Amino acid sequence: MPDPLSQIIGLLKPRTVFSKGIAGAGRWSVRYSEFGQPGFCAVIEGRCRLAVDGEEPGTLEEGDFVLLPATPAFTMSSFEPATPKHIDPKAMPAPTGEVRHGRSDGPADVRLLGGYFVFDSPDAALLVSLLPAMVHVRGIQRLSMLVRLVGEEASGQSIGRDLVLGRLVEVLLVEALRTIQGKNAPPGLLRGLADMRISEALRRMHDDLERSWTVAELASDAGMSRSAFFDRFTRSVGLRPMEYLLAWRMAVAKDLLSGNGDIALDEVARRVGYGSASTFSTAFSRHVGQSPGRYSRGKGEPVVARTRS
Repeated sequence: MPDPLSQIIGLLKPRTVFSKGIAGAGRWSVRYSEFGQPGFCAVIEGRCRLAVDGEEPGTLEEGDFVLLPATPAFTMSSFEPATPKHIDPKAMPAPTGEVRHGRSDGPADVRLLGGYFVFDSPDAALLVSLLPAMVHVRGIQRLSMLVRLVGEEASGQSIGRDLVLGRLVEVLLVEALRTIQGKNAPPGLLRGLADMRISEALRRMHDDLERSWTVAELASDAGMSRSAFFDRFTRSVGLRPMEYLLAWRMAVAKDLLSGNGDIALDEVARRVGYGSASTFSTAFSRHVGQSPGRYSRGKGEPVVARTRS
């Protein structure tokens, strides 16, 4: 049975764009404006403070890893008070070496590897909404090793660089997110997967997307009454069961329509659980705001918007 987390990360299509070394010494503070793209940071040595908008401020220590799927504004600083230096990451030129904050000479108090990547999925915003706003992992050496590999690969020009980076980032995401599965996770996919009964329903939806699921069927498979399942699913995932199913179907449909294959519209409809191309087109147009044919043409990659005879 497929793993919903792996499927969502696969559909996000992450790829590394940029990574850099960061060092701080003495008294320093930097305030980054909202970026929107997913960002990550690993502490190579030392300690510093991190305050992400909407989250509790905290301390970063050697071996820590932070993932921000949508990177809101944040401040990184020393433990001594300092006036923040404002940085717009969208306008910041790519550095040629390590970025240094605070005192320019002498040993650094903290060294980090930071970077960001983009999601190539046309439905990235929806999929990211199912993930936590911030992931802070402490004491997981595997993550630090992976980030170092990302940094080394990104700074070189070896054959197969882009392919290796893409695979490394996917592994990095899975490793980071699998460490925080639990009932204490915020509503979303990870919290749903931590609940044995809700996880079973999620896996069944992902395993058989073509099936015309009902809440009653999913509740029965989870061994719960319809009302109890509906309430528990909604609290755990943050979406009602049929809302989640529709969102996932449309995300998969967008991916199919954006592909390079010559795929008929009725085949797309069948794969995402619709009995006919016309029914699917109506649902897709209502959900996306444009027809499947127009959507596929807008992606610049042709799809056969027709039914087979």
